Amino acid sequence: MAAVPEQRLLLVHAHPDDETIGTGATMAKYVAEGRGVTLVTCTAGEMGEVLVPELEHLAADKDDRLGEHRREELAAAMRELGVTDHRFLGGFGTYRDSGMQWHEDGYAIPADTIHDNAFWHADLTEAADHLVRIIREVRPQVLVTYDQFGNYGHPDHIQAHRVAMYAAQLAAVPSYRRDLGEPWDIAKIYWLAMSESRMREGLRRLREAGDHSSFEGMDPDGPLPMTTPDEDLAAEIDACDYADQKMAAMRAHATQITVDGPFFALSNNIGNQVWGLEHFRIAKGTQGPVGKNGLEADLFAGLVAGL
Repeated sequence: MAAVPEQRLLLVHAHPDDETIGTGATMAKYVAEGRGVTLVTCTAGEMGEVLVPELEHLAADKDDRLGEHRREELAAAMRELGVTDHRFLGGFGTYRDSGMQWHEDGYAIPADTIHDNAFWHADLTEAADHLVRIIREVRPQVLVTYDQFGNYGHPDHIQAHRVAMYAAQLAAVPSYRRDLGEPWDIAKIYWLAMSESRMREGLRRLREAGDHSSFEGMDPDGPLPMTTPDEDLAAEIDACDYADQKMAAMRAHATQITVDGPFFALSNNIGNQVWGLEHFRIAKGTQGPVGKNGLEADLFAGLVAGL
């Protein structure tokens, strides 16, 4: 039986590819350092767009088999990152991608029509119980998920936040659902974040380079609802050495991410910091020792290993 890593991270994401885009470099770094990394994905992303022409028949309005394909893309991405423990909430197919549409102000909102077993319609306690079982099994010291807005409004991201935060509370209650395992109190919870200053800098570089199609409609000097003010950040994980793994994992999500556009070309020229620096807000626990930038360099900062 393999030894249990002393430090264990649990990530709760909404769809396949969310984990790689937002936290892929951190995941690869922690795996390489021998820390435990468990990914829970809440849906199979059945409602996603299909960017590969020969696979367009998989889309929800055609054969409706995109979820099965994205399950394999996720498995391939996790191989690139080195993550061996990845699961679907309640098992594959329990909750369906809810879909979304864009609000005129630039954030996501629920679609007009939502499938009956969509994650957005999930019973909160039932969904949380699936995660309580995992929390009590894995016993992570750190949990990562989205903020209350789902970072950009997608209903599945909002629901993932609700399920993760509720499950973390329930898992710590000794008398709650003893059949789901021994109680476990997660010491630190983080919400993944996008640094406002870095996003504005990146947008300026794109516009100066003549790219006005990437992040269309977003003004480097205007409102950026998807970003987090830098003063609200708690941690910056420097995983630049693992940026190539993150990019390989992004390529594995081929139906959802194209890496040959002008944005990717420019960001690659700028260097690995674009993909290797990932930011987080602290939602529970105490911020550990910080560097000169006022941010933790490790999500486990201040914790005693093994507890």
